[in-house]
Amino acid sequence: MSGRYRIVIVLMLFSVGMINYMDRAAIGILAPLMKADLHFTDSQLGIVFSAFFAGYAVFSFLGGYLSDRVGPKKTFLIAACAWSVFCAATGMVGSIAALIGVRVLFGASEGPMNSTTNRMITNWFPRRETARALGFALSGQNFGSALAAPLSVLIASLLGWRLSFVVLGSLGLIWSAVWAFGVQDTPAESRFVSEGEKKHIASDRKPVTTMLSEQVGPLRQYLLAPTTLAMAAGLFAHLYILYIFISWLPSYLVSVLHVSTKGLAGAAMVPWIGGFIGYAGGGFVSDFVFKKSTNRLAARKLTTIVPLLSAVGALIAVLFVTNLTISVLILGFALMMLSAGMQSLWAMIHELVPAARMGSVGGFIHLLANLSGVISPALTGFAVQYTGGYTLAFTIASVTGVVGAVLMATVIRSRAPQETPVNQSSAVPNGY
Repeated sequence: MSGRYRIVIVLMLFSVGMINYMDRAAIGILAPLMKADLHFTDSQLGIVFSAFFAGYAVFSFLGGYLSDRVGPKKTFLIAACAWSVFCAATGMVGSIAALIGVRVLFGASEGPMNSTTNRMITNWFPRRETARALGFALSGQNFGSALAAPLSVLIASLLGWRLSFVVLGSLGLIWSAVWAFGVQDTPAESRFVSEGEKKHIASDRKPVTTMLSEQVGPLRQYLLAPTTLAMAAGLFAHLYILYIFISWLPSYLVSVLHVSTKGLAGAAMVPWIGGFIGYAGGGFVSDFVFKKSTNRLAARKLTTIVPLLSAVGALIAVLFVTNLTISVLILGFALMMLSAGMQSLWAMIHELVPAARMGSVGGFIHLLANLSGVISPALTGFAVQYTGGYTLAFTIASVTGVVGAVLMATVIRSRAPQETPVNQSSAVPNGY
C-alpha cells in the first residue's frame, strides 16, 4: 500500500475536535468569573449551559443529514465558521437573555460536529480501521477540553474573560481556511491520494458517495429501528455524565474541593487528559476486540457497555472522597472510560447502518442523545442550588448510565458471525 493521506484527514478532524471543545468548554472554566461579574445564580447558570444543547441537539441531526446530501466538507466548513463567530459573541453579552440566545446559536453551529466526523471517517477509512480512526479523531475533543482550562485562565488573567472567547473563536476560522484548501469529501476526489491508498480503503468498504443510494432502505426504516433508539439511549447515558463534567467540573472543584482560581487550570485539566487517553487508546482496544471476535457487533457492544458502567462506578466513588488528588484521578478515570465507550459506540453504528445513511442516522442518534445536554446541566444546577451539594446530581447521572447500559445490552441484537465478515459493507441487519 502506498500513501497515507487519510492520516492528514484524521489529523484535521482531531484538530477541529480540539478547537470545538476548547470553545465549548471555555464557558464552564470561566463560569466562576462570569457568575460574579453578571450576578448569576447556580440555577441560572445551569440554564445557560443547557441553552447550548437546545440548538446543538437539533443540528446534530440536520448536520448529519447535510453531510449525506452535500458532503461533509461543506457541512464542516459552514459549521466551523459559524461556531467561531458565536464563540466570540459569547464574550460580548451583557444580560442572561442575550447569553442564552448566543449559546443556542453557538450550539446549533456545533451540532454537525460528531455526525459529520463519523461520515468523514466512513468515506476515508476501511472498516477495520474505523474505531482507532474515530478514537483518535474524537480524542481531540478531550484534548481541547484539557487545554481549555489553562488557556482560558491565562487569557482571562491577561485580557479578561470576555476576550478569552474572542481569542478562542478565532482559531476555528484559521482551521476553516486549511480545511477548505486541503480536504475533499472522498479519496476519489482528492489529488493528494495515491491509487494504492484508494484501493486499500475500498478493499474493506464499498465506495461511498455524497448522494443517497437508492439501494438502501428508506431513511425512516433506520431512524425508527429499535437498535437505533437503543444506541441513542446508550449515547444519551454517556453524554448525560459527560455534560456534567463539561459544564460543572470547574465549579465542583472550586466549591467542593476548594481549589483556588489559580489552581483551577491544572486541576480541571487532569481529568480531560484521562478522557484523551480513553479516546485514543480505547479505539485500539475496540478494534483489537473487534478483529478477534467472531461476532463483530457483540464486540462493539462489549467495548461500549463495560466502559460506561466503569464510569458510573467512578462517579459514585468520588462522592466518598475528599482528597483533591484522589478525586481528580477518579474523575480522570471516569472520563477515560466514558471516552472509550463513546468512540466504540460510534464505531458500532458502522456495523448497523449502510454508508449512504451514516450521516443521517448518526445525526439522529446524536440528536436524541444530546437531549441529555438540555436536561443534565440545568438539572444539576437546580440540584446543587437546592440540595447544597452534588450527591443527588451524581446519583441521577449514575442511574441514567445503568439504564443506558441495560438498553444497549438487551435491545441491540447481535448478528450471526457469518453475517459480519470484515471485508463486506453493512447491509440491513437484524434489528432493522
